[in-house]
Amino acid sequence: MKNLWNKYKEIITYVVFGVLTTVVSWGSYAVFVNILSMKVFLGNLLSWVCAVAFAYITNKLWVFESKSWKPSVIGKEIVSFVAARGITGVIEIVCVPLLAKTGFDSVFYNVLERMNITLGILFTDGIYSKIVLAVIVVILNYFLSKFLIFKNKKTKKSND
Repeated sequence: MKNLWNKYKEIITYVVFGVLTTVVSWGSYAVFVNILSMKVFLGNLLSWVCAVAFAYITNKLWVFESKSWKPSVIGKEIVSFVAARGITGVIEIVCVPLLAKTGFDSVFYNVLERMNITLGILFTDGIYSKIVLAVIVVILNYFLSKFLIFKNKKTKKSND
């Protein structure tokens, strides 16, 4: 079992923190749209900012184990992390409202109504579009982080 953990630790921790990042994104999105009555675009943008901050910290510390705390290293990591997340963020920010406007979520709303499910969060404007895009974004973010941002961090000395 320990060998399995060692072999797949990075992927397992990425998935765990990816799910938690998604919870941060969706939870903040629901707060922004449902409670604060923001439009889908603004709520989605702000939820993305919350998720990126959470993801950088968890990816640095626990997923890719970047040990250096030198300001130059952290600066490069943050800039490249935000830039990479910007690429996938644009995909999410543009595509969630577009999918929502096409009626993509209506299919799910109709199914829930037929099942007499009335939980409000399940009827949040754009939520199903956000779910589909989240899966795509998590996969893209892993590869960008692994191969561009935190590459070879484990092999460098912690006092870099």
